[in-house]
Amino acid sequence: MKTRLGIVGGGPAGMMAAIQAAGILGDGSRVVLFDKNERLGRKIYLTGKGRCNLTNRRGWEEFSLHIHPNQRFLQQAFRAFSNEDLIRFFEEELGIQTVTLQGQRVFPASLVAGDVARALESKVRELGVDIRYKTRIGSLADLADFEAVIVATGGRSYPVTGSTGDGYALAAEAGHSITPTFPSETALLPRAYDRGLCGLILKNVGVQLYVDGTCVQTDEGEFSFTEDGLESGAAYRLSRRAVWALTNGQRVDIAVDLKPALSNAQLEARIARESPAGHHTRLDRTFLRSFLPEALVAPFLRANPGLTVDHLPAALKAWVFRIEDYKGFDRAVVTAGGVSLKEIVPKTMASRLRPGLYFCGEVLDLDGDTGGYNLQIAFSTGALAGANAAAYLLSL
Repeated sequence: MKTRLGIVGGGPAGMMAAIQAAGILGDGSRVVLFDKNERLGRKIYLTGKGRCNLTNRRGWEEFSLHIHPNQRFLQQAFRAFSNEDLIRFFEEELGIQTVTLQGQRVFPASLVAGDVARALESKVRELGVDIRYKTRIGSLADLADFEAVIVATGGRSYPVTGSTGDGYALAAEAGHSITPTFPSETALLPRAYDRGLCGLILKNVGVQLYVDGTCVQTDEGEFSFTEDGLESGAAYRLSRRAVWALTNGQRVDIAVDLKPALSNAQLEARIARESPAGHHTRLDRTFLRSFLPEALVAPFLRANPGLTVDHLPAALKAWVFRIEDYKGFDRAVVTAGGVSLKEIVPKTMASRLRPGLYFCGEVLDLDGDTGGYNLQIAFSTGALAGANAAAYLLSL
């Protein structure tokens, strides 16, 4: 009787695991892939704003700085199936050409996420993997006929795609510990949020995250004001720490530097040269247009009533937003927390508690910043789990 591998979850990690395992086994029918949806990779269609940010081309030393909470855990999976390996796989194996854009972010050349999802699903089918659509695995007992199992169910983010935390129950059933989960790469809602900001995008700004009055993280780039608060770019990169602090009852503030290219002294000198007579003169919209985009002038004045020339430099260098809330898993891009890494072998993705059981992707307590890092985590850990699960079956 042939030994078989059951993979729970047909997202990027699950599909990559299936592809690797089927290739090594040489018989795709020995791999059964279960997914709750009517098609595989449903969440991929939403990634990168529909463009699918596949990975980031930065080398490991720089890449690793964007991984949380344990960079070293990912290192072996990354070296076994790196970002460059992933690009070659997509271009040579799947026929998906890629393009590298600002920030070393890699996308399909078509900038269409659906092309990626469909190519992966097609490869899984080509290898003869037995795909069981619209099938929910509620317990490891449902997989009693399989000699090896990979849990690749994802986290809790975007539950509409099927990511509802099922993998945590499967892990707990096997005795694994679950690090508390919380939303990451999500919108941060300021107190007394000025809805007049909605729709505006700040580019090339500096940001600082303060927790209980102490600066704990700095970043730069762009972010957008939406109906839900501060989103995308730099705001997403701050959100992991911000949400964690909020859930622990700490005070959270974000200070935005609207003129990061100028030092305080340079900004003060420029304002002095261009300001109307009198340092205590209240500023009007006309003068502020020299320093701010037109659309930002009115909200800036509302946030700084009675603003004078004296206080303008400080206001431009630190527009402070007190953060009071955040969007939950229904809008979060990534789930932080998950299956404890202490109970997983980083070299193989195997459970330390149960032979033949493997984990990969977002179900793990492993996540990255926005910019292609999370999909690389999924592909690297999925490839490693698939390869080692296949090797395990061949050893039986």
